[in-house]
Amino acid sequence: MEERYSLQAPGNSWMNLAPFFQGLPEAVVEPALNHLVTRTHPANQVILLENDWGGSVYFIMEGWVKIRTYNLEGKEVTLNILGKGELFGEMAALDEVPRSTDVITLTPTVIGSMPSQDFLKLLYTEPMAGVRLAQLMARRLRQVNRRLRLRESDSQSRVADTLLFLAEGQGKKAQAGTEIPNLPHRELSSLSGLARETVTRVLTRLEKKGLIKREQDVICIPDLSALERMIV
Repeated sequence: MEERYSLQAPGNSWMNLAPFFQGLPEAVVEPALNHLVTRTHPANQVILLENDWGGSVYFIMEGWVKIRTYNLEGKEVTLNILGKGELFGEMAALDEVPRSTDVITLTPTVIGSMPSQDFLKLLYTEPMAGVRLAQLMARRLRQVNRRLRLRESDSQSRVADTLLFLAEGQGKKAQAGTEIPNLPHRELSSLSGLARETVTRVLTRLEKKGLIKREQDVICIPDLSALERMIV
């Protein structure tokens, strides 16, 4: 299903579309959204493929996607999990080279696509948009650097760090703590660089210690600092 995005539609606001737009002047944001098209995708659908040329920048309006690549042995590596309010595809738009990763939906997902030229025009005309993009890329780089430093840590530290990584990017405050998506163990395995069976054992151990609570759709972390203390 495809439809145009309209700021005039009930409940639609550039501030609700993505944190990237919050605080930017409506006079520059509205023209940038004129050609935004939203599409609904089922789970496990490929949105972008590595080496595709980038003609659009994408905003997640509902659902979850994973960013993946492959190592030299051909094994899938999940680089990131993105949810509502996040954007992707900005790098190919900026440097006009083929895309460097695949993007695949994890759940039924609604995605808005903005032509690259409209995104670039927004960056050229509104300095704060450029600052927002730089902040986004800096945050993602810090996350990757932290995960790389923990590659030689024990399995409990790596799983705990993966959960905290998801909490930082996609965590939602709830009465019982911070909720993150209860991803399939194969995705947590790929994110942490551990075998799926190892991830399952560590999650069970963390749950017995009361550091996480698992439900059908979410994992609740009652105390982020307590989970962080498990990392050595």
